[in-house]
Amino acid sequence: MLSRRPTAAVLFDRDDTLIRDVPYNNDPKLVEPMPGALEALRTLRDRRISVAVVTNQSGVARGLITPDELHQVNERVEELLGPFDAWAICVHGEDDGCVCRKPEPGLVLRAAGTLGVEPADCVVIGDIGRDVQAARAAGARAILVPTPRTLPSEIAAAPEVAHDLREAVEWVCA
Repeated sequence: MLSRRPTAAVLFDRDDTLIRDVPYNNDPKLVEPMPGALEALRTLRDRRISVAVVTNQSGVARGLITPDELHQVNERVEELLGPFDAWAICVHGEDDGCVCRKPEPGLVLRAAGTLGVEPADCVVIGDIGRDVQAARAAGARAILVPTPRTLPSEIAAAPEVAHDLREAVEWVCA
């Protein structure tokens, strides 16, 4: 059996992992938690495992959402799901060559650094291949929780695939 280091932090993708994806959402009233998100976060917080968000938000670079609107949406996420220990957000576009934009490892490394933990002690939970790729590039564990928009090739390539957030967090805590 594979021995794993204890998990110090769980880094969640935001859209379609913690909250329903509303493309380029600039309205806090549209924030809706994904099923099981609050319970999953509560389980981790009760175990004193740090929780953070690692999210690409290219709508800022595209001019579809302002930084203030993004802040308001993220505040609403915390109102509904509780406080996060760190937020790592990339506001760059796909063609900007940014090292923080997933699938690059920058957001995972930034969140781990903010939390004062090693990336190898983190688990990244997300819904698409970019989340898994960013985790692996940073040396973190990756768990994919597919949604209808997750590609079959992304599911096949993922090292661990959970049916939902509850199952993913069970694996983290096991």
